[in-house]
Amino acid sequence: MARISVNVDGTQYVDDVEPRTLLVNYLREHLGKVGTVVGCDTSNCGACTVLMSGRVDHQHNAVKSCSMLAVQADGTTVTTIEGVATKEGLHPVQKAFHEYHALQCGFCTPGMIMSALDLLNETPDPDEAEIREALSGNLCRCTGYHNIIRAVQAAAAAMREQHQDRPDDATSRADFVRTATELAVESEAEPAPSESAPEEVKS
Repeated sequence: MARISVNVDGTQYVDDVEPRTLLVNYLREHLGKVGTVVGCDTSNCGACTVLMSGRVDHQHNAVKSCSMLAVQADGTTVTTIEGVATKEGLHPVQKAFHEYHALQCGFCTPGMIMSALDLLNETPDPDEAEIREALSGNLCRCTGYHNIIRAVQAAAAAMREQHQDRPDDATSRADFVRTATELAVESEAEPAPSESAPEEVKS
């Protein structure tokens, strides 16, 4: 067993996990973050996408949690789809997906939203080609992508409007996307052990 300490959606967890445990399975089975779904188990569909900060740069980047081990997340901050909304309501990206009907079955939606957030962190005003490129690692078998593209464009416009009164380029990557995880980390939430039981050691 290996001990890891990871901040997920604003709460610090310390757990013992088997070294082979995938991050997606840790999130779902240990922490109950079932909003992060398992699609293909081959890193092709993007349904399991989450945002992860580095130990050094503290910038959130999209990663496919089925392609990472839980031990690789030790010391990082992870945002799942369940950590995107705040007490004030849904994030603009979530609102746009709802308003523009950018989903049908909804299975791919968590990963789509996380990848869209990663794009808007880097590029606050993306064109259609940039959106398509950013979402190229996320598969949807229902919508045909057109409404997804429209939703990301609308979310980008809404987020730029929210930040238009900020001085000196304040739509930088560090400030542009405000998630519940970032707000909780800033408020220095107390570490808490996972409520789930650690995995059994298998011989």
